[in-house]
Amino acid sequence: MVEIGITRMSSKGQIVIPLDMRRDILEGEKLLIIQGEGSLILKKATKMDEKFQEDLKFARRTEEAFQRHDRGEFIRMSGEEFLKEIKKW
Repeated sequence: MVEIGITRMSSKGQIVIPLDMRRDILEGEKLLIIQGEGSLILKKATKMDEKFQEDLKFARRTEEAFQRHDRGEFIRMSGEEFLKEIKKW
């Protein structure tokens, strides 16, 4: 069942989850917030499995790499040079 509620953000950036929607959330429990195209998704972090957490870390690293690329911080090299560089790792 989908429930819908309305809340506001405080001047400190805090939001209150309506009482009837937080009955299964414990004080101090971590919550995951995913933002995308005008929406926010809130999910209990304790329900995530280890694989999903690894996927999130990979997504963050990928986004950071795209940002570095956009700032021109990457080095150009041929495929052969790249393979030689990887062997050093």
